[in-house]
Amino acid sequence: MSVLIFIDHSEGHIKKSSLEALSYGAAIAEQLGTTAEGLLLGTVTEDLAALGRYGIKKIHQAAQDSLNRLDAQLFAKIVSETVIATGATVVVFSNNLSGKAIAPRVSARLKAGLVAGAVALPDTGSNGFVVKKNVFSGKAFAYIALNSPIKVISLNPNSYAVKAGEGVAEIVTLTAPADTAKVKVVSATQASGQVPLTEAELVVSGGRGLKGPENWGMIEELAKLLGAATACSRPVADAHWRPHNEHVGQTGIAIAPNLYIAIGISGAIQHLAGVNRSKVIVVINKDPEAPFFKAADYGIVGDAFEVVPKMIDAVKKLKA
Repeated sequence: MSVLIFIDHSEGHIKKSSLEALSYGAAIAEQLGTTAEGLLLGTVTEDLAALGRYGIKKIHQAAQDSLNRLDAQLFAKIVSETVIATGATVVVFSNNLSGKAIAPRVSARLKAGLVAGAVALPDTGSNGFVVKKNVFSGKAFAYIALNSPIKVISLNPNSYAVKAGEGVAEIVTLTAPADTAKVKVVSATQASGQVPLTEAELVVSGGRGLKGPENWGMIEELAKLLGAATACSRPVADAHWRPHNEHVGQTGIAIAPNLYIAIGISGAIQHLAGVNRSKVIVVINKDPEAPFFKAADYGIVGDAFEVVPKMIDAVKKLKA
């Protein structure tokens, strides 16, 4: 009996969402009076043993370079076999691209109950094992009881704080099965040189109110000053003002940063569904009736071409 946490990584670095999952899984293990262990497929540059500071005692690693690219079917097989071998009763993923692809497959293989998008530690008291999650695009919460012997949970990014302490994890080497991939990757285009949107704590986003791609310089300047990622609404991406990997919303990337600044975005329900888990939302729009103001923590009614340059000057003075 243990808790097994899937450790996701990219370009040799462990994702922040995985550190959240490690802290979350370790807390569940403490609730259940058991131990937490990690599983990493592929290779990273970080010292894996140092991940013990997040509360895990052991890390199982299959260090083949071929595993540095996601193969959801193969990964699900390895995770499932590791769950059986370790006797884990709870499996934790981050509810990101990898977790959404692997967790349901693991659940099906192990005939395990699954809660996708958990936002809090499970209630393991008299009610059994109940997990809180977002539903209806973040408009409400649901409480799901898992009664299966093995339970699978995927944690929404930025919904549980990373908690570090002392400790060193034991590294256990795994040998991945030499299965032939059923899906062949013909080519891949990867965005680099910027903060990934799913990992960003601060995001500055622009919409059609910026009138054209030639005006995006002030968005990028503000984001750079704040150490933020840049994003956009769907019409902006569809018009090819910005790349599609910056499109946030229900049909784009769902994000949950600590701060989301929306500039010139009206706030259609499809856009709001992808950003409403943000801790703080700031809206800048010259239309006082823009729907986004109803969801905003702070709002500025004004022309973006007047407001944003003033914000940039204020940040520069603050950092001087």
